[in-house]
Amino acid sequence: MVVCGDDALAHRLAAELRDVYGERVTLVVPSAREPHRPRIPPPARALDRATALLGRVSAAVARTSPVPSEAPGDDAEPPEETVRILEAAQPDDLALTEAGIAEAGALALVYDDDELNIHAALRARRLNPRLRLVIRLYNRKLGQHLEELLDQAAAVAGLDADGGGDAVDADASTTVLSDADTVAPALVATAVAGTSKVIEADGLLLRAAERPPVPPGRPGDPGLCTLALLPASANDPDQEPGSVGGEEGLTLLPDEAAVTDAAGCGTVVLETVSYTGRPVRPARLRGRGAPLASLFSRRLRWSLAGVVGAVLALAVASWLTTGLDPVHGAYLTLLDLFAINDPALGQPLPRKILQLLSGLTGLLLLPVLVAAAFEGLGTFRSASALRRPPRGLSGHVVLLGLGKVGTRVLARLHEMGIPVVCIEADPEARGIALARRLRVPTVLGDVTQEGVLEAAMIERAASLLALSSADTTNLEAALYARSVTPRLRVTLRLFDDRFATAVYRTLRAAHPRALTRSRSTSFLAAPAFGGAMMGRQILGAIPVERRVLLVARVEVRGNAALEGRTVAEVLRPGRLRVLAVDTSAPDDPEAQAAATAPPPDAEREPARLVHELGDGYVLRPQDRVLLVATRQGLGDLHARQPRAAGAGAGGRAGGAGAGVRQG
Repeated sequence: MVVCGDDALAHRLAAELRDVYGERVTLVVPSAREPHRPRIPPPARALDRATALLGRVSAAVARTSPVPSEAPGDDAEPPEETVRILEAAQPDDLALTEAGIAEAGALALVYDDDELNIHAALRARRLNPRLRLVIRLYNRKLGQHLEELLDQAAAVAGLDADGGGDAVDADASTTVLSDADTVAPALVATAVAGTSKVIEADGLLLRAAERPPVPPGRPGDPGLCTLALLPASANDPDQEPGSVGGEEGLTLLPDEAAVTDAAGCGTVVLETVSYTGRPVRPARLRGRGAPLASLFSRRLRWSLAGVVGAVLALAVASWLTTGLDPVHGAYLTLLDLFAINDPALGQPLPRKILQLLSGLTGLLLLPVLVAAAFEGLGTFRSASALRRPPRGLSGHVVLLGLGKVGTRVLARLHEMGIPVVCIEADPEARGIALARRLRVPTVLGDVTQEGVLEAAMIERAASLLALSSADTTNLEAALYARSVTPRLRVTLRLFDDRFATAVYRTLRAAHPRALTRSRSTSFLAAPAFGGAMMGRQILGAIPVERRVLLVARVEVRGNAALEGRTVAEVLRPGRLRVLAVDTSAPDDPEAQAAATAPPPDAEREPARLVHELGDGYVLRPQDRVLLVATRQGLGDLHARQPRAAGAGAGGRAGGAGAGVRQG
């Protein structure tokens, strides 16, 4: 495996391939002597309260034991005996050749620059058409076109190499992933009360929900399956929380006996939900039915209505008192209103009085028209400006940072209909345009300055999502927000995993009755990238405390751990279990080969759940299973074993490049 990158995700991905899947990895990183992506400096000052607690966090870091091998720090380089380090300023032809791209099974391009990743992918596909590519790309539309282009290039190169025979192996695929899209659902799920992680897979909508402990003697609803048994510290704030990454008492994917014996423990269960569509917001309907409401204020609309009523009353009075035609009477009233009629000299007294009242009404109309003009102009100008938080806002989410990750999180929160107030120091940040288009209230300013969090109404907020690119800024915002609202729900994005562990422990100890979560972007994104490099599709990740469960779709054919085995035999408590099976493929191999491409998920029948098939169902080669597993369990299932030289292409467990592990 070859991994090319310039940030923490590259190191995390290399460790993921080494520790979970047992692969040999070549890590290509920029040279220390070459210009590197600049790091954002920490803020110049901090609040006194933040400084005091930051010292406690630093002390906790010093007492923290080294992180186990399956969760190394973001800034730690993997050991040289299992990961080969290659320094190169850019992934050009020379660097890729030196990294052994011709013999590699997969290549991951995880630079923070989309253009650099695209150029490297084109070079790699030319150097090795049978290479499996995993590309980090923020632009989703461009990623779809790039996948098609590189897959077509691999197919054409395979036909040329085989002399017009079969196309290149199906393992030579291209997968484009976005770390921001991968981690955004997990960050939203940890920050929003009452919402759960939802994953769409094979026509099913699966939701992970946290359940409180069930009183003794009362049966609990296990849902589709029990994903985890939570430790006592997760339910009793007075108890000392367990260690992160391997909490004592936390049990992942327990069997039925363990669930039955775990009395008084909270659980995380997986449920199936039905999609009913997103309802149309009533505010949009009101805006379409009354366009004046969006242009003019309520007070101005009443003023205009009063002036119009006065004009109508004067017109009716003129018609009744002078005996003129109603149309002619209204015309004279308008002339008097705009002061363009001759004085009513020699006219009857009622006519003179009506002319004076019309002139007075015209004087009152002038400021109303000026106010309407200014309000209309201000409405059009504010349409392109950032909205300020409304006065009565409460129960909202304060989102700090509108970078790549913050932009994706903002989009998901808006789709869920959750009120958000954003804070961003850079007026040219990536997510400012999205916030302006969605009319999301945004505060421009440095969160370390006094008054910025107050402007976002942090005292009325339900949770804080600190997703800026500086760890110290996120920590300071969390500490100050907790000083204002001690029970505020806080989710921190921290790059250094050991630092995140220490922050998690310290904040849980300082505020035991408040929910605190520290998340590393590379920690949440690495499993999806690692799974794609192994040649399978990871549909989503479910965070449990600081552990991660993966939902994956796996082909049965060629997998010795699945093919010909019952669902009960595949179950591995604590590591892996089958959720559903797609049995739509025909039994006849000839009919299966002649079948056209499978329809999209929206048109295909939903996969059959395990409780519908029974634990005794034998998995067929043409089946496709949907399973949930830990990273270690998924790695054991797909660990590539050397095969004999005569083994067919369909029996390879690891796809192209399986001979990397041999010798």
